[in-house]
Amino acid sequence: MATTKQRDVDPHTAVESLRQALAEAGIVLPSLGVDFAHPGLKLVEMGRVRADVAERLAEAVRRGGRERWQ
Repeated sequence: MATTKQRDVDPHTAVESLRQALAEAGIVLPSLGVDFAHPGLKLVEMGRVRADVAERLAEAVRRGGRERWQ
Protein backbone atom coordinates (compact mmCIF):
# COMPACT_ATOMS: atom_id res chain seq x y z
CA MET A 1 0.00 0.00 0.00
CA ALA A 2 1.31 3.43 -0.93
CA THR A 3 1.66 6.03 1.77
CA THR A 4 1.76 9.77 1.36
CA LYS A 5 3.54 12.23 3.57
CA GLN A 6 1.21 14.74 5.20
CA ARG A 7 2.00 18.30 4.15
CA ASP A 8 1.58 21.31 6.41
CA VAL A 9 -1.26 23.19 4.67
CA ASP A 10 -3.24 26.10 6.06
CA PRO A 11 -6.89 24.93 6.31
CA HIS A 12 -8.23 28.31 5.16
CA THR A 13 -6.09 28.12 2.03
CA ALA A 14 -7.19 24.53 1.45
CA VAL A 15 -10.87 25.47 1.77
CA GLU A 16 -10.57 28.29 -0.75
CA SER A 17 -8.58 26.12 -3.15
CA LEU A 18 -11.16 23.33 -2.92
CA ARG A 19 -14.07 25.76 -3.22
CA GLN A 20 -12.56 27.21 -6.41
CA ALA A 21 -11.80 23.80 -7.93
CA LEU A 22 -15.31 22.55 -7.15
CA ALA A 23 -16.85 25.70 -8.63
CA GLU A 24 -14.89 25.11 -11.84
CA ALA A 25 -16.49 21.65 -11.97
CA GLY A 26 -19.95 23.12 -11.27
CA ILE A 27 -20.09 21.71 -7.75
CA VAL A 28 -21.06 23.59 -4.59
CA LEU A 29 -20.60 22.18 -1.08
CA PRO A 30 -22.64 24.59 1.08
CA SER A 31 -21.07 23.40 4.34
CA LEU A 32 -17.47 23.62 3.13
CA GLY A 33 -15.37 25.42 5.72
CA VAL A 34 -12.64 25.20 8.34
CA ASP A 35 -13.42 23.01 11.37
CA PHE A 36 -12.62 25.24 14.36
CA ALA A 37 -13.32 22.54 16.98
CA HIS A 38 -9.77 21.15 16.79
CA PRO A 39 -7.50 23.87 15.34
CA GLY A 40 -4.33 21.85 15.85
CA LEU A 41 -5.60 19.16 13.50
CA LYS A 42 -6.22 21.64 10.65
CA LEU A 43 -9.43 19.89 9.60
CA VAL A 44 -11.67 20.93 6.73
CA GLU A 45 -15.40 20.40 7.19
CA MET A 46 -17.02 19.26 3.97
CA GLY A 47 -20.49 18.64 5.38
CA ARG A 48 -23.30 16.61 3.95
CA VAL A 49 -24.36 16.76 0.32
CA ARG A 50 -27.22 15.45 -1.80
CA ALA A 51 -26.59 12.19 -3.63
CA ASP A 52 -26.52 13.93 -7.03
CA VAL A 53 -23.79 16.29 -5.82
CA ALA A 54 -21.78 13.33 -4.47
CA GLU A 55 -22.05 11.66 -7.89
CA ARG A 56 -20.86 14.82 -9.67
CA LEU A 57 -17.96 15.12 -7.22
CA ALA A 58 -17.00 11.48 -7.81
CA GLU A 59 -17.06 12.01 -11.57
CA ALA A 60 -14.92 15.15 -11.30
CA VAL A 61 -12.35 13.23 -9.25
CA ARG A 62 -12.37 10.38 -11.75
CA ARG A 63 -11.80 12.76 -14.66
CA GLY A 64 -8.95 14.71 -13.12
CA GLY A 65 -7.59 12.80 -10.18
CA ARG A 66 -5.62 10.08 -11.91
CA GLU A 67 -3.50 12.37 -14.06
CA ARG A 68 -2.65 14.81 -11.30
CA TRP A 69 -1.68 12.48 -8.45
CA GLN A 70 0.20 9.68 -10.21
